[in-house]
Amino acid sequence: MGIVSTLKRRVATRLLARSTRDGIDLRKLRFLPDSITMPLQRDGLDPLPEMAQVRTETPVVRLTQMFGKGIWLVSGYDEARELLARGDQLSNDLGQFVSQEGRDPSEQIGGLGMTDPPHHTVLRKYLTPEFTKHKLARLEPLIAQIVEARLDAMEADGPVVDLVDQFAFPIPFEVICELLGLPVDDRARFHSLGAARFDLSQGGVGVFGAAAHTREFLIGQVARQRETPGDGLIGSLLREHGDELDDVTLGGLADGVFLGGYETSASMLALGTYLLVQHREAMTVLRDGDDAAVDGVVEELLRHLTVVQLAFLRFAREDLELGGQQIKAGDCIGISLLGANRDPALTPDADTFDPRRAPTRHLAFGHGLHRCVGAELARMELRISLRALARRFPDLAVTADDDQLDFRKLSAVYGVDALPVRLHPTHEHHEASHDASQATATMGA
Repeated sequence: MGIVSTLKRRVATRLLARSTRDGIDLRKLRFLPDSITMPLQRDGLDPLPEMAQVRTETPVVRLTQMFGKGIWLVSGYDEARELLARGDQLSNDLGQFVSQEGRDPSEQIGGLGMTDPPHHTVLRKYLTPEFTKHKLARLEPLIAQIVEARLDAMEADGPVVDLVDQFAFPIPFEVICELLGLPVDDRARFHSLGAARFDLSQGGVGVFGAAAHTREFLIGQVARQRETPGDGLIGSLLREHGDELDDVTLGGLADGVFLGGYETSASMLALGTYLLVQHREAMTVLRDGDDAAVDGVVEELLRHLTVVQLAFLRFAREDLELGGQQIKAGDCIGISLLGANRDPALTPDADTFDPRRAPTRHLAFGHGLHRCVGAELARMELRISLRALARRFPDLAVTADDDQLDFRKLSAVYGVDALPVRLHPTHEHHEASHDASQATATMGA
C-alpha cells in the first residue's frame, strides 16, 4: 500500500509540475491534490468528521504547499468572520494565477468575486441599488407566479417527479432570466454548465471551460441589447451607464448575477426540500407559521446546508496573523463557510437542524467586502418557493434511498443532480383513482 501511495504522489507531482511549468495557470490544472479536497467533501448533508476535528484542533491550518505558496484552510467561525472582514489585507484577484494571453474576451477573469478595490468598488456600485429589499419587492408577485406554475406542472406530471428538474432548478433560472432581461431558452444546457462551473474534480480545466460558454452568451446578450435595451437589469444598466460599461465588463457582471442567481438557489431548494421532508415540524411551520417563523426556517436552512462550501479564494497581500498562525504574503487562504457555520462558537448544537433556532449571524452569504449582493433575492425565493411547496404538497416524500442520490463529489457549490419525490401519499392516489372510476361509471350509466 505504501508503494502504491508513493507512486501516486510522484505521478501527481509530475503532472502538476507539467501543467504549470510555464508559470502558474489554473486553467491547466487538471486535478486538485488530495490534501486540499477535504473541505469540498461531505457525508450526505454534513461535513466530514475530519472537518470538526481540524476546526477544534487548528481552526487556521496550513494544508499544503503549492506553487511555492502556503495553502491555508480557515474553518473556525470567529476566525472566518474576522478574516472576511479584513478586505484591506487580502486580494481576491484570481487573474494573477490565470494566463490571459491570447484569450477570447469570454475567457477573461472578471466579475465581483474575483476583483479587488478600487475596481471592485466601482463595479459593485452598479449592482447594489438593484438588490435592495425595496427594489426587489417588485419581484414577489412574479416569483409567486413562477412557483405556482411549477407546482401545477408537478401536479400534472405526478405522482412521482424529479424535484430538481421540475422545481429546484427552473424557478431560480426563470427568475434570474426575468431579472436580467434574458430569454428563458436552453434551460437544460445552462443547468449542466452551471454544475460544471463549480465542479473541481478536473481542477481548473473544466471550471474555466464551462465559464467561457456562459460568459460568451452574456457578452453577446449585452451587445444585442446595447442598440435596444430590454426591460431587465442589463437594459437598465445600459440605459443609465452604457457609456461607462463595455460589453465584456457588463457581460462579466451579468455572468456573476446569472450564475450566482440560479445555481446556488437551485441547490438550496433541492437540498432544502430533502432536509425538510426529514423534519415534518419544519414543513408544518412553513405551511402554517407566520412570516417570522418562516424566515427562521429559511435562515436555519441557509446555515445548516451552506451550499457555497468555500468563499472565493483569498491571497494575503502582506504577512498577517490569524488564530495564532503566521500567514505569509502571497499565501492562498480557503475559508470553509460550511465549517464555520457548523462551529459551536456560532450556535450550540450546530450540527443539528433546528427549525425553531433563533436566527444566527451565519456566513452562508459570506461577510464583509464580498458578501453576496443577491442575498435578499435568494431569501425571497426560498421563502416563497418552500412555503408554497409545503402548502401544496405537505406529505411530499423522497422516493430514493440516500445511497441512491447523486450528491456532488468535489464542487464549490454542493448539490444533488436529481431528487425523485412522491407528491402525495400513495393511498390518496388510489382513492382518487377509485373515485374517478366510480364517477365515470355513473356518468356512463
